[in-house]
Amino acid sequence: MAERSLRGMSIGAKSLESDDNVDFADRSEVVYVCPEGHRTILPFAEGAEAPAEWECRCGRIAKLENSDGNDLDEAGKPVRTHWDMLKERRSEEELKELLDKRLKMHRDGWFPDYE
Repeated sequence: MAERSLRGMSIGAKSLESDDNVDFADRSEVVYVCPEGHRTILPFAEGAEAPAEWECRCGRIAKLENSDGNDLDEAGKPVRTHWDMLKERRSEEELKELLDKRLKMHRDGWFPDYE
């Protein structure tokens, strides 16, 4: 039976089309730089809006090379982080008390250990 089976290409392994007479979209290169000094150059389609931040290969956040580094949103207000919003609702003393209470509950077995 195996000698009668048909042989061929696996589906999706290779394209049967060629790049002849294909016009690629115009591209522009955007450069991102992370705090470690790594430069990442990415091609984007001409006219596409490039994001202000990109994750670097080292895991840090890289910013556009020509950006001024403002941490402002579109309205001109500073960007609020989760920590900023949390501190608006509770004082640091309250947060320390909550943390101690939760750690005690965890140590006493109220929460299962996830391993």
